[in-house]
Amino acid sequence: MGIIIVGLGPGDGRYLTKEAWDVLAQAPEVYLRTARHPAAADLPSQVKRQSFDEVYESAERFADVYETIAARVLELGTDQDVVYAVPGHPFMGESTVVQLVKVAQQASVPVRVISGLSFLEPVLNLLEIDGMDGVQIIDAITAAEQDYPLLSPDRPVILGQVYNQFLASELKLNLSAVYPDEHEVILIHGAGTDAEIVEKIPLYEVDRSEHIAHLTTLVVPPRPQRSDLSALAEVVATLRGPNGCPWDQKQTPQSMRDGFLEEVSEVLDTLDRDDVVGLEEELGDVLLHVTMQSQMAAEEGLFTLSDVISGIVTKIVRRHPHVWGDTQVNSSGEVVANWEAIKAQEKVENGQMESGTILNNIPVSLPALARALKIQKRVAKVGFDWHEIDGVYDKLQEEVREVQSAKNPEQTAAEIGDLLFAVVNLARWLDVDPEVALREANLRFMRRFTVVETLAAEQQQSLKTLDIDALERLWIEAKSRLVA
Repeated sequence: MGIIIVGLGPGDGRYLTKEAWDVLAQAPEVYLRTARHPAAADLPSQVKRQSFDEVYESAERFADVYETIAARVLELGTDQDVVYAVPGHPFMGESTVVQLVKVAQQASVPVRVISGLSFLEPVLNLLEIDGMDGVQIIDAITAAEQDYPLLSPDRPVILGQVYNQFLASELKLNLSAVYPDEHEVILIHGAGTDAEIVEKIPLYEVDRSEHIAHLTTLVVPPRPQRSDLSALAEVVATLRGPNGCPWDQKQTPQSMRDGFLEEVSEVLDTLDRDDVVGLEEELGDVLLHVTMQSQMAAEEGLFTLSDVISGIVTKIVRRHPHVWGDTQVNSSGEVVANWEAIKAQEKVENGQMESGTILNNIPVSLPALARALKIQKRVAKVGFDWHEIDGVYDKLQEEVREVQSAKNPEQTAAEIGDLLFAVVNLARWLDVDPEVALREANLRFMRRFTVVETLAAEQQQSLKTLDIDALERLWIEAKSRLVA
């Protein structure tokens, strides 16, 4: 007793290996995963054929199909020798084979696998590319289920088993997160058969092909410009290498610090301006700094860019058990509470429990308003807060009076600081980010004052010669123009 798994090749009988033919010729009966394959008609004439096509029609999910077929073949192979034939190569896009081998090993049922040509060989012939030159081979069903394509856009992608238009549509939507709509892709139908068809079309038309069927393969060539994170890592490593750039070679983690802060500030500026083009560029500059810092750390044997990515992926997944686990949440407040609880547990497990004040680890380099907000949120968690917002307004008025009664410049500066701190507290109570609010206020003032300058020029007046009443009238008109 035992199971023999035979690969039928990608097309008709001409692709059957001699070993596969010999096994099939000696078998009185062959169980086919599907009879909808060209080689099924070219099996030795005396062989009785059985197929599992009815399982596809009755099951709701592909996972159920694979489990059912594997279970049936295992049951057959427990009492007798059974030949199970699959399209292509048994270990190329054949989930039933993977499951069957696993359960057979657990049941101590011997399994023999007869290799066969996969769909990949005729596809590579058509593409005329080297299969070892970075080609990525992905199951279309798996790719369509991903929330973001797990592939490199810098290398060719071959997606097998694009069996209908609906799956093609799902793939199109998924791939559009990485490739532009006009990116040229290749649909190959019936690779290795006499009915072979090749279509070169833009990505957005993938699901419009009338030829899509169970033998359809989608090929996605690389993007014209390198755009994978590994490409950036290679560029940075080259810049830091012996044949790289003298400026990049002499940088240290500390020397890059001010530039990093500047780039982050420029990102914030583009967000304030709703400048999408600028945002794309500035995010690239920030990513360059992240990659450069990781490269310098790798050179010192501290950590790598892969460690950075692995760390943040692990952290995010762990801190979102309501997404990647069984935890139930009913509000964003519960999400935050879970986040803080998990974060605290991580510190316990890593032996990093904070000692002393709850105000540890608030970065000194944060903008003052943002740091004040973090401080207030921390102390509010332990109850150091007003019970009602009226107390915040009273405190604000108190601080204004103390500024007015200050006796010297030092005292005035201190009271102004307290007043700003109280304003941040009010913003927190009103669920307003004070840093964002002030940046937007700056932008509003700049826009309005620019109009004031324009109005004065139109009236052939100099701002320096106008009194405050005249300036106020220009200011009011500027506000009305901007509103209009």
